[in-house]
Amino acid sequence: MSDPHDPADTPERRTAAGEFFAGFRILFGGFGWWRMRPGLMLLGLVPAAIVSLALGAGLITLGFWIAPITTAVTPFAEGWPGLWSTLLRVAVGAALFGGALLLSAALFTALTLLIGEPFYDRIWRSVEATEAGTPPDRDPGFWSGVADAGSLIVRGALAALVAFALGLIPLVGGVLGAVTGVLLSGWILADELSARALTARGIGHVERRTLLRGRRARALGFGVATQLCFLVPLGAVLTMPAAVVGATRLSHEVLPVPAAPHALADSEE
Repeated sequence: MSDPHDPADTPERRTAAGEFFAGFRILFGGFGWWRMRPGLMLLGLVPAAIVSLALGAGLITLGFWIAPITTAVTPFAEGWPGLWSTLLRVAVGAALFGGALLLSAALFTALTLLIGEPFYDRIWRSVEATEAGTPPDRDPGFWSGVADAGSLIVRGALAALVAFALGLIPLVGGVLGAVTGVLLSGWILADELSARALTARGIGHVERRTLLRGRRARALGFGVATQLCFLVPLGAVLTMPAAVVGATRLSHEVLPVPAAPHALADSEE
């Protein structure tokens, strides 16, 4: 992984595509923590598995009822020729289920982080102690986690709604809705997953998002990689501990680089 404190390794010296795929590497580097801290990572699977089972049951139920639902929400298509009626309902059903998948990723992240706070706090502290010295001692508190979870769910619902609406566009809607939904959800996940490490340093919501926008392509790459892994069966469970590791590392990279001592001396002169 690149060193954010290396003067030669700056956003200006890398392309947006290079930054984006650097975000992918941050997530996949988090899987390396299985080798370093296998016990902690195994604990991180427990809350992820519990939440995944509940949401998986909901998605299976939705899949079972998707045909009756699409028929119920498109009564105006009853008199259409059979082919057009079928195409419309397939498009609505695909858009509806795709939006539900995106929303489930936000719900999964919010609920898993909230329920598994003791487990993920230990993973976060392990990464901080190994890569940044002593972990920050500021505790955001339980209600801060609840507020972040609520914000994530609301933003995830809005992203799912946008993806659903775009998915209804004829011909290109499926691809456009899927790509837009993954990008929006990826950004939301990057923001939420990195919140723990940044909030512990006394950085509030507004400043946190400003820092992420300073490394937008890298943060987006990390979030999109996480979102794509979440969409794979069992991927969310296996990815969540690694995503906590990667998000902690991402937070270190978006923090401002402290001025060197000689630079401070020059400025005082």
